[in-house]
Amino acid sequence: MADLTLTTFDWVPEPPRGFVRDLRIRWALEEAGLPYRVASVPFGDRNADHFAHQPFGQVPWLTDGDLSIFESGAILLHLGGLSAALMPRDSRGRSEAVEWLFAALNSVEMASLPWTMFKFMGTDDGSPAVKFVDDFLTLRLKHIEAVLAQREWLAGSFSVADILMSDVLRVVDRFGGLAAHPASRAYVARATTRPAFAKAHADQMAHFAAADKNREKS
Repeated sequence: MADLTLTTFDWVPEPPRGFVRDLRIRWALEEAGLPYRVASVPFGDRNADHFAHQPFGQVPWLTDGDLSIFESGAILLHLGGLSAALMPRDSRGRSEAVEWLFAALNSVEMASLPWTMFKFMGTDDGSPAVKFVDDFLTLRLKHIEAVLAQREWLAGSFSVADILMSDVLRVVDRFGGLAAHPASRAYVARATTRPAFAKAHADQMAHFAAADKNREKS
């Protein structure tokens, strides 16, 4: 393993702070106790080098020696290969962690992302589009609620799957979307009271707060 560098934005507006996806990677690195450093790229000027690392102009990406990996799910899978604290080492446990990681992205976040976008924008006008998104998310939450009512963590022990799933669900919870899903709320609470999450969250907030001070000076 070479030096690990996590790249995120140098600054973001206040509403998404605490939810920018570099948090998922910070959290995993803290859980595993892997040494890393944080680099940043301009939020308002996404240049060719940025797009060379992240083709969509987003964050985060992780460099591990001569590897450069983008997309939070792919990065978490890579880190899972580096630490048993993030991925079970038996084949069944690893398979479960991988499938639930993809479920968080493809089944739950697919439904939650448009819903949270409407919430961030303050769009809740009862239109057919909004109702469709509400119903889609409600159905997915019903299914994950049934799973989480039966288990503490998705793959037996805490893993990258839980980092991703709980991060997806906590955004929903931010806007009250888990009010009727007590098992999901309890799961998010279990995950976000872990010391590694608290450290990662505090570090992200401090990163952007420091950027505010730099902007005030300039």
